[in-house]
Amino acid sequence: MIDLSNLFPEEQSIPEAVQLKGSIEQREYLINGELLQWQGNLSPVASPVFTKEGNEYKQKIIGSTPLLTSKEALAALDAAVNAYDLGHGAWPMMTVAERIQHVEVFLGRMVEKRSEVVKLLMWEIGKSQKDSEKEFDRTCDYIVDTINALKELDRKSSNFVQEQGIMGQIRRVPLGVALCMGPYNYPLNETFTTLFPALIMGNTVVFKPAKYGVLLIRPLLEAFKTSFPAGVINVIYGRGRDTVGVLMETGKIDVFAFIGTNRGANELKKAHPKSHRLRAVLGLDAKNLAIILPDANLENAVNECVLGSLSFNGQRCTAIKIIFAHKDIVDQFLKRFCEVVSNLKAGMPWETGVNLTPLPEPGKTDFLKDLVEDAVKHGAKIMNEGGGKINHTFFSPAILYPVNDKMKIYSEEQFGPVIPIRSFNEEKEVIDYVLNSNFGQQLSIFGRDSKTIARLIDSFASQVGRININTQCQRGPDTFPFNGRKDSAEGTLSVTDALRAFSIRSLVATKITVDNKKIIGNIIRNRESAFLSTDYIF
Repeated sequence: MIDLSNLFPEEQSIPEAVQLKGSIEQREYLINGELLQWQGNLSPVASPVFTKEGNEYKQKIIGSTPLLTSKEALAALDAAVNAYDLGHGAWPMMTVAERIQHVEVFLGRMVEKRSEVVKLLMWEIGKSQKDSEKEFDRTCDYIVDTINALKELDRKSSNFVQEQGIMGQIRRVPLGVALCMGPYNYPLNETFTTLFPALIMGNTVVFKPAKYGVLLIRPLLEAFKTSFPAGVINVIYGRGRDTVGVLMETGKIDVFAFIGTNRGANELKKAHPKSHRLRAVLGLDAKNLAIILPDANLENAVNECVLGSLSFNGQRCTAIKIIFAHKDIVDQFLKRFCEVVSNLKAGMPWETGVNLTPLPEPGKTDFLKDLVEDAVKHGAKIMNEGGGKINHTFFSPAILYPVNDKMKIYSEEQFGPVIPIRSFNEEKEVIDYVLNSNFGQQLSIFGRDSKTIARLIDSFASQVGRININTQCQRGPDTFPFNGRKDSAEGTLSVTDALRAFSIRSLVATKITVDNKKIIGNIIRNRESAFLSTDYIF
């Protein structure tokens, strides 16, 4: 059983290395290459961490961020529109090599802020120090991989093709102005996996940080300002209803990169007056399931499902959010699963070996409590001792069994440490669940019989974006496509797919004649065009 009695620390017991030096009052925001100072209202940033003061517990307020209005949001959009200048701005007209140099400058300055960003990740969203460091490092690696992928793409594009008496060069060019918004669970990594492909392909960007995990962008504002030309990247803050909706209503957003709920994405897309001109790259809700076949390696299935369902408290779109275990193995699976969960370490993000931490989203524990109570009302039991216990922002993992379709947890995404488990007898029960689900991101199959696994693969390949065999659902490696079906996603992301998502192919072509070859040859030899080029980027 997970002990919650001494979960939150006294102020003086917090290690000095992870302490924040006072409250961070952020008033800076970036528009048109200037760090402006906001003089209006601020939004307090509450940490999921509470501290004990005698017999009282007090939530840590670690800072505040600007509550900008539609006026500032539109100013940021104007800056991005002007910097793009219908494709004639300095940034979209740069060579690929020149844009890469700007991104490399930013990356060098970003690395210098590692400890500061990692500390803010821990305090703002309750992510463990190990996972916060991993998120920062993985983000840097992603930017490097993006640079290398663009170099490779540009090398291939430097060739001329000849078909049916026509010669031409095909290159990828930017789409225009991008609005990038990321999620609170990976406020650095998943945000930058759209932000930097958009930038490096020549788009200009309005970037609004996640609802939670806002302050951690502050250390990078100066790097954004000094690494890119004015107006190329603009960073705004505030409530979405005051800032984002008005941007979409202008019709000036060409690419919408958003990771959040499908309801939020639908509302924002509807606000755009010319939806046919809007390219959307969306990572949305998911209800990924694990299927435990009767011949599964029980130890592996349990360990992978615990990781898959409870890494970062289950606050991942790729988390395993429901488990179907065959009736012949379900009792053994449940027993072992509960044992492993009971041995997970709960604590503060900076504690060594911590697995479970407080939840950053206000009202989340009440939401999870409601799901558990609803499931119990409809016949489920909490299988693990202490499951569902609450201590302020901490929710002890609740393993629910047996679940059925009358329960909200059966079809709703919990995005937290509640693990519903159901037994099944026939494969059709699992197949029908996937077919009827509104979501289609991933699933995991645990078993040994190749014929059974192959049959399930063929049943699910048209329903989800990724099928995992004997391993948890996950995004990586970043070179693999990351997408989804139904209400789970729009578009595909990976290092190379993201470059394609934020660009479009453009072609210069001519008939193969002596005069035309001479013209093309002169343009290339004399470097008269940024588009037409046979330069090789090392």
